[in-house]
Amino acid sequence: MSSKTRISARTRLAAGTVAAAAAVIAGGTLGIAAASASPAVPAVSAVSAASATAGTPAGLAATPKPPAGARAVVKVAPNPATPGGEVTITGNCGGGKGLKAVLGGFPDNPALTDVQIVDAGPDKFEAKAKVSPTIGDGVGPVLVDCDGEAGVTLMVTHTQPGNG
Repeated sequence: MSSKTRISARTRLAAGTVAAAAAVIAGGTLGIAAASASPAVPAVSAVSAASATAGTPAGLAATPKPPAGARAVVKVAPNPATPGGEVTITGNCGGGKGLKAVLGGFPDNPALTDVQIVDAGPDKFEAKAKVSPTIGDGVGPVLVDCDGEAGVTLMVTHTQPGNG
């Protein structure tokens, strides 16, 4: 198995772990899903009850507010990204004091290099980074630390045909 295939497989496994962590961070969403899995409590009842208390029309669930500490919002553009290319990380700190750090990938295999914070404002932040040229096709996390609030999104990487 080539090193690129091993990295890609590790990235896919990590993406599943990150997705599970994001679901746990979302909190109430799992409670509604678990309640709807029970035959005694139909899914429509759980959604309708949540909608009624949130003041939204019946049948449309209100988006639950993430717990304190996980309210930063982050976006990566372009997404999918190309290895060796530049990406822009934007968002807001969701009540945090301002952008302190951006981490892409994993410490032993970073997906982002040369991270530069352009604007650390709590209401709107921006950072630029290079996508590691050694990363292959896959999905990995991009995390932000906003000094009191954290956020995560997934970045897709796609190698161009002929790049290996």
